[in-house]
Formats: sequence, C-alpha cells, structure tokens
Amino acid sequence: MVDIDIDLVRTLVHEQFPRWRDLPVEPVHRQGWDNRTFRLGSELSVRLPSAEGYVAGVAKEDRWLPVLAPWLPLPVPTVVATGRPGSGYPYPWSVRRWLPGDIIAGVVDRLRLAQDRGRFLARLRQLPTEHAPVGGLHSFFRGCHPSVYGDQVQRSLAALGADVDVAACRRIWADATVSAWPSAPAWFHGDVAEGNLLAVHGALSSVIDFGTCGVGDPACDLVIAWTYFSGEERVVFRDAVGLDDDTWARARGWALWKALVTLANPADPDPAQHEIVRQILRDPVTPRRSGAAAWSS
Repeated sequence: MVDIDIDLVRTLVHEQFPRWRDLPVEPVHRQGWDNRTFRLGSELSVRLPSAEGYVAGVAKEDRWLPVLAPWLPLPVPTVVATGRPGSGYPYPWSVRRWLPGDIIAGVVDRLRLAQDRGRFLARLRQLPTEHAPVGGLHSFFRGCHPSVYGDQVQRSLAALGADVDVAACRRIWADATVSAWPSAPAWFHGDVAEGNLLAVHGALSSVIDFGTCGVGDPACDLVIAWTYFSGEERVVFRDAVGLDDDTWARARGWALWKALVTLANPADPDPAQHEIVRQILRDPVTPRRSGAAAWSS
C-alpha cells in the first residue's frame, strides 16, 4: 500500500492541473482498500489507487464509464482528467465530478434499496458488451467461474476447522461449481458493497467504484444479499435482479469464498464474517414467486 495523504494530493494537483491548485483538499471518510479518495473543492474529487493491483481500474473506468453512464438508471462517476505518476506517487490517478450522498451504512429505506439495487444490476446486464473487458486478473476474477478460487476455499476450510460447519460449506461450494453462466457475457460491477453505494434522503442515489467491472458471469454481483441485506430484503433484491437458481447458487459460492478467506487470514481476521457465514449457510434466498427469478439475461 502506498502512503497517500492530503499533502501528496495537493502537490499532484498543483503540478499537473494548476487550474485547480487553489481548491481545498479534504479526505473522504469510510474508504475501502482499493483506492483513496479526496474531495477537491465543492465539485470535484481525486481518486488514487492504493497499490499496483488496482491500477488497471484507472484506464478501465476512463474508457468505459462514459459508455455505460447514459444507459444506467443512476449516476456513476464522471472522469474529467487523468493524472500521471509524480512526486513519489508511482501510479496514474484521476479527477472526477463529485457525487453527493452518504454511504448506505446510514439510515436508508432498505427494502427500497434492495429493489433499486437489483434493478440497477438488471439494467447493467442488458448493456452492449462489444469490446468490453472480459473478467480476469483486472477484475480479481470477478465475472469468472467461482471455481477459480476453489483452492483458497479448501485451504480456508482446512485452516478454520471446527470454527465453521465444514460439511455444510463444502455442500454449498459444490452447488456453486456445478453450473456455469449459460448466456453471452454480461456486464458486472464486480464490487457491490455498501461502501460503493451512495444514498440521498434515504434512497440509493449513485453507484461508484467500477474498477473491477467487466463482462462475464454476473453472479459475483449478488454477494451483497448476504453481506448487507437480510430476510425480506434479500427476497426483494432477488426478485428485482431477475436471475435463475443456478446463478444464485454460484453467487452463494462467491459469498462463501470471500467470508472464508477473510476469516482464515491470520494477519487480519474479521470475526464479523462468522455471522455472514451463518447467513450464507442458512439462507439460499428463495424467490417470492414461483418462476420470479427465471430470467437469465
């Protein structure tokens, strides 16, 4: 991880975009690991990859956000300038339009959020995919078959032992790996987490961080069903997404993989993942109506 602070951002802006050099720079709170974001004045933000593995997302968002934005039902980031390495910072970076809103961890209408998020993903799947980036290393293999992480699942189960229900986990993982996406590759976001969803007045207002997006199997985008939603919210989300049982089985596998590898990480174990694993084991997310999730694209 690169050490990124306000002084570095001020220096980069001053040297490369002097028209904005007098604008105040403020850190954005509640950030993820992939990038660091700073507010630049009242209308702009600066986004910088925190490590080399996230650099591919800069050029990808530059290329594809303008293509996707006109088709989507909610605002997404607008890149207005791309910076180059400098002042000891080794990676490209970008300046974007500021999107108002708060992370959805605050007070939101969760049932409405479940429906709006599902509809957003359903629309995203329908967008043209010509020349789009196929899931792979640039997306941390989101969009690929979940079996790509089979070795990590097995190692995590061996390391966790009696801390989890190994037999139940193996059954869910087996179910996740016996089907494959049957249709043409579809767009996926790749990191549908609460930190990448913004809300205004309790409603979903924009979707950010398309650094791991691409085309392939959209099952990876359903993990939020277990990591954020619960009960009826999951059912509403599933109905709005409109995907079949096999895709949900693969999604459950994606959720299980992430929870297990996080729990088994000796450097930074996250006890909260125990509850996520319990939710994954307990709830396959059954559609409200028979056949309600029968669509595949």
